[in-house]
Amino acid sequence: MMSNVKKWSAEFLGTFWLTLGGCGSAVLAAAFPGVGIGLLGVSLAFGLTVLTGAYALGPISGGHFNPAVSVGLVVGGRFKAAELPGYIVSQVLGAIAAAAVLFLIVSGKTGFSGVGGFASNGYGANSPGGYSMVSVLVCEVVMTAIFLMVILGATSKRAAGGFGGLAIGLCLTLIHLVSIPVSNTSVNPARSTGPALFAQTGALGDLWLFWAAPIIGAILGAVIYNVLLDNE
Repeated sequence: MMSNVKKWSAEFLGTFWLTLGGCGSAVLAAAFPGVGIGLLGVSLAFGLTVLTGAYALGPISGGHFNPAVSVGLVVGGRFKAAELPGYIVSQVLGAIAAAAVLFLIVSGKTGFSGVGGFASNGYGANSPGGYSMVSVLVCEVVMTAIFLMVILGATSKRAAGGFGGLAIGLCLTLIHLVSIPVSNTSVNPARSTGPALFAQTGALGDLWLFWAAPIIGAILGAVIYNVLLDNE
């Protein structure tokens, strides 16, 4: 039986890697002169962090790396509610630690004058495409619901063994391809919390939505999957 400390450590490290790899690609590499990776590269970076984390750390903790996913898995009957607080605390701390490391890296650049948006999530003036609160809310709820359905399906007993991490990572990549212009893509309250603490755009004021919408979406996704799709 895996100890709680090992599970929490895996969730901390997995969420740290997701936040550092995904947000780091957005902050450091997306617009780098001449070779910037752009929206496509950032989307792929987020997917790769989940894919690599799932295979490396998933056997220890299940590889959630996301409070909304943990909540959705409880609703879906795949995770014990009693373990939820420890997972969420570990995930949020991992994301904050990653944002702090990224801040240290960014602040060491010659001529540093601030971090700006710092890959934070937002709506209205803080949305990359200027989308409204309602648009961002709908996008985050729907994207997270689909993400949970993919997770539940890809890790079900009838799914092809060993390919769950690949499907989940590619799903997150696709989610980012669609929703970066809308909200900078959260579907993960921990990922939103870390950068918001350092951003200079008032992202903390928008943070409530990026806790509420992904959790609502995760619950909806789990309910839809259990009612309409699950036959285990």
